[in-house]
Amino acid sequence: MLLSSGASTGRTRNTISRISDSFGYSSDLLISHRTIMLTISDKKNDYFFNNLKRSAPHGVNFKLLSGISRLSWQVVEEGLSVNQINVQLSRLAALKHYPRWFTLLFVGLAGVSFCRLSDGDALDMVTVFTATVCGLFIRQEVHKMKFNPYICIFCGAFTASLIAGGGLKYGMGFIHEQALATSVLFLIPGVPLINSFSDMIDGNLNNAIVRGLNGFIISFAIGMGLLTSMLIYRF
Repeated sequence: MLLSSGASTGRTRNTISRISDSFGYSSDLLISHRTIMLTISDKKNDYFFNNLKRSAPHGVNFKLLSGISRLSWQVVEEGLSVNQINVQLSRLAALKHYPRWFTLLFVGLAGVSFCRLSDGDALDMVTVFTATVCGLFIRQEVHKMKFNPYICIFCGAFTASLIAGGGLKYGMGFIHEQALATSVLFLIPGVPLINSFSDMIDGNLNNAIVRGLNGFIISFAIGMGLLTSMLIYRF
């Protein structure tokens, strides 16, 4: 659950170790990008538990990350039983994401903020808001059709830059380059790149390389979507 929600390798290891230590067991972990191998033993090495789990495709769910982190500290401080932990985990897994309109609205406002930071004016910000909302909507729709995640990124970047590029080309000078440049920033892979750096600092080099490469491919898909729009408009 932690890996599929965007947790770094170190955070996943620390959370599992915190819970197992509270029950008096030691845990040994092998964590790859999509897999966890776990071995648990008691202090006398009389009991062993081994398991191999594959995580779901990675996304970002800060609500789940913070919930599991708080739960791990509750286990330490309040002595929760295994059944109570399972109940809490089931509750966290059942939490709903934000409504779609809410996500579209606030991601659009984030795009407006990027545009303003780049000295865009009011018309630029309106253009970026429209492009960002439409780009995210198309990305979500393509994702529902079970396309490759990188294709989804490309479609989102292409849609957003196509709208912003149209405003730049046919806006009679009222729309500026800031609108086109910031229309695709909502797709920037911040979490994979941050986790890649965090894993590298922690010494988890294999995961750092995989996550960094994943971030690079996402960035490449964004660039290809933007480039396609620029070729269409002959910028």
